[in-house]
Amino acid sequence: MTDLELATSAALAAGKLLRQHFGSDCTVDEAHHHDIKLALDKESQELITGILLGARPGDALYGEEGLAGNQDSERQWIVDPIDGTVNFFYSIPHFCVSIALRVAGEIVVGVIHDPMVGETWTVEKGGPAMLNGKPIQTSGRENFEQSILFVGCGKDEESLKTGIERFHRASLRARKMRMMGSAALGMAYIACGRLDGYIEARISLWDIAAGKLLVETAGGKVDLSPAPGHPDSWSIVASNGKLPIEEIL
Repeated sequence: MTDLELATSAALAAGKLLRQHFGSDCTVDEAHHHDIKLALDKESQELITGILLGARPGDALYGEEGLAGNQDSERQWIVDPIDGTVNFFYSIPHFCVSIALRVAGEIVVGVIHDPMVGETWTVEKGGPAMLNGKPIQTSGRENFEQSILFVGCGKDEESLKTGIERFHRASLRARKMRMMGSAALGMAYIACGRLDGYIEARISLWDIAAGKLLVETAGGKVDLSPAPGHPDSWSIVASNGKLPIEEIL
């Protein structure tokens, strides 16, 4: 089984688990003002970990719910077991499983699976970006007046303030704005031409690792800048590669 096939099988298995529990009462492990952690987050990551490291026991795994495997390995799986946990908790069917593989510091495999819609985006370095097995590409839109943009607002006062200011500036120029609650799905939507840009002041690597390779392979552009004072958190500007999204920063 190739790395892409392995990542896809793990994402599908986790997606099945999430779909089975969707709409039911969930155990809340942590509840913050702007975020929720569920016991199901951990259960999903444990399922993914068992599949990935069961097949690749020498690999490392870096996930939202912790580390596993050989952390000295140059092969590292980057996992978000539920991207869009708040949506899931409120029975909003917009969330996904995101899995990427980083080898010697470079993302080489990405899978984003939406279990509610039944859509799976896959990409491998050197190959095409795919949605349910069919090649995809970013939109050809070059003007803000035709665009739909996704702005994330983060989870603390500083990033919320930045996000709201950007949302306001962008809304004056874009056709429509969206704030949907899943960074990985937002990037998947850029890759297949549904959205044209995504901006967020601070986001974790597991939210965007698979999406970065997917967007870039589909013809888009992704710029990451380290978020000062927040290890392995990033400021992200992603686009279809044609829209001058930096104008609204």
